[in-house]
Amino acid sequence: MSQIPTKAEILDWIADHPTLTAKRDIAKAFGIKGAARIDLKRILKELEDEGHLEKRNKTYRDPDRLPPVSIVQIGAANADGEMTARPLEWTGEGPEPRILMIARASDPALGEGDRILARLTEVRGQTHHYEGRLIRRIGTNPAKVLGVFRKTSEGGRILPIGKGDSNEWLVPDGATGGAKDGELVEAEQAGPKARMGLPRARVINRLGDPSAPKAVSLIAIHQHGIPDDFPDEVVAEADSMTPAGLQGREDMRDMPLVTIDPSDARDHDDACWAHPDEDPANKGGHVIWVAIADVAHYVRTGSALDIEARKRGNSSYFPDRVVPMLPDRLSGDLCSLHEGVPRACIAVRMQIDAEGQKIGHRFVRGLMRSAASLHYREVQEARDGAPSDKCGPLMDLVIHPLYAAYAALVSARHRRQPLELDLPERKVILSDDGKVTSINFADRLDAHKLIEEFMVLANVAAAETLIAKKSPLLFRVHEEPSPEKLESLRETAQASGLVLAKGQVLKTAHQNALLAQAEGTDHDELINISTLRAMTQAYYSPTNFGHFGLALLAYAHFTSPIRRYSDLVVHRALISAHKWGDDGLSHQEIERLEKTAQHISDTERRSMMAERDTTDRYLAAFLSDRLGAEFTGRISGVAKFGAFVKLDETGADGLIPIRSLGREYFHFDRDAGTLMGSDTGLTIGLGQRVRVKLTEAAPVTGGIALELISIEGRDMPKGPPGARGKPPKRALVKAKRKTDKLKRKSDRHR
Repeated sequence: MSQIPTKAEILDWIADHPTLTAKRDIAKAFGIKGAARIDLKRILKELEDEGHLEKRNKTYRDPDRLPPVSIVQIGAANADGEMTARPLEWTGEGPEPRILMIARASDPALGEGDRILARLTEVRGQTHHYEGRLIRRIGTNPAKVLGVFRKTSEGGRILPIGKGDSNEWLVPDGATGGAKDGELVEAEQAGPKARMGLPRARVINRLGDPSAPKAVSLIAIHQHGIPDDFPDEVVAEADSMTPAGLQGREDMRDMPLVTIDPSDARDHDDACWAHPDEDPANKGGHVIWVAIADVAHYVRTGSALDIEARKRGNSSYFPDRVVPMLPDRLSGDLCSLHEGVPRACIAVRMQIDAEGQKIGHRFVRGLMRSAASLHYREVQEARDGAPSDKCGPLMDLVIHPLYAAYAALVSARHRRQPLELDLPERKVILSDDGKVTSINFADRLDAHKLIEEFMVLANVAAAETLIAKKSPLLFRVHEEPSPEKLESLRETAQASGLVLAKGQVLKTAHQNALLAQAEGTDHDELINISTLRAMTQAYYSPTNFGHFGLALLAYAHFTSPIRRYSDLVVHRALISAHKWGDDGLSHQEIERLEKTAQHISDTERRSMMAERDTTDRYLAAFLSDRLGAEFTGRISGVAKFGAFVKLDETGADGLIPIRSLGREYFHFDRDAGTLMGSDTGLTIGLGQRVRVKLTEAAPVTGGIALELISIEGRDMPKGPPGARGKPPKRALVKAKRKTDKLKRKSDRHR
């Protein structure tokens, strides 16, 4: 047909072909070409003005019909147990059409209130108008609030706990979710935003006592201002994404790249593979591949996704939840290197010699397919001779070559001498209801170290490539300690009978020598903590100041663009430098790199504080039913108001208030870092072994209060009743000599 169709013919076509309703689809169906398209456009506009059609995203549809793929909300089951749904995209003038959901055996269970993307088929002669089949769940995205529920005769109100949020929310009767007065609740907006009066909400989660463990991370998230809800346009943009194809990419799908992550990991943003180098000039060398999810392909500069990702700066991790930088459609799907699924990536091929020295590298933009999703412990067990069914077939091709390349990198690491701190990481283990079941110290397996070494090498390669190509980027900077902090560390070492070598240029090798002296002694933990405190905090900068802790001249973050915005910037820089596409680093982004660096350094610290506060609260909750119990620990800090103790069993930090140290007065010596008793001369300083009694554990604040029972194996001395005054003369003279000695050394250093 080449003539212009009538309005009725166009409407019939759209009704019969609801998935082919763009103007070009209609033109193709009726054989309309050239100038005749103008007449078609005019007719479609008239149908739209007359209300027969509705234009949406360049497609036309009957406003009194639902689109074939639509967002619906699951309702309550009817008397026959059938599940119905209501359309959320209905714009017709008549009553909402009724949708009957047809479940497949493989579908997940759906509950009332769930929002899903469904495929709809119109039916006639039934009590319902459409039959729907689940495509996938989508995130419900109404505004959310966390606060204390206050019951009223009409239902209740919610008093938000977020900083600067003083607006109450009205909860109608029937939307309280059974919440009791004084409970901490999570609620979501109910209905459109009101122009007048209080906004309405419905309770979606009762968290109980605000001091209960399940509420801990939510409180920290809100108190530190971490955004935990994605705006509608961000969710919509992510949901519209489709997987990247092979065009413009190197085909890496036959490469046996594997991901190695924690057993409970939800996303996989890095994969690796190694094999012996076949180059005869590099005898005994290795080739290491590291492939990273190509997030830049999906998150374009200036897009809604990009603006939100930059705002967040990074993902935040808590024992019971993750606040991601990107929506789950990307972080858990399109940008996650799932086993057996083609995924876009940016990869680096690195050559190392037999001694672990990198002798060459190149970056590619590729399409990979993970051969296996493995976790650290199963990889380590396979290496130790007990491979799982999954690891067994991969031993010769993947696992043994990975460890061979790692052994060479270990050799290079020993020569480079990065800082070797030994500070076990605490891991909070929660039950299903959010209660702390145990506090463990995370294992440090060779499998962990292998991945860390590969990632460090890839990050170095990224920095070196961008420097060579004179491209702007964000460096990960770690400057050397200040002279004052270094002198304090030296004094702590001397007080422990150890030596921190002096030299014109401080190197991490000097600090490693100190750590090696302390290893296995009573001063081990003290020296590790003191060395850490002497360090400056790492940050991001467009200017390269090197990385002191890793003993590297240039370092950039490249390996985690799903959870760090800095890495996304580096990916874009690599895209621009290699001319891989138009999704690289824009001029606007280059101009604001300084501001971006400062912002994401701040968001990183914000997350660290929120994560630390959450851990402290969980530890306090874990210990709250053990009041009066005794624990061993070590003095980890001294202040005017008391001494801090790190407990051996859990790693928790508690305070011995100065008021609880007996009847005598304690003098605080800031230079020496000690508290000295005025009557007994008892000196409390860093690193001393103590036994303490737990007197208070407050989950709401995370505060832990302790009472000192013994120090260095000696029971606490008791001063004479009512005694107050100066320390005994001998103790005072000794303290003065020590202070003078510290001052002379500090003066000489200056």
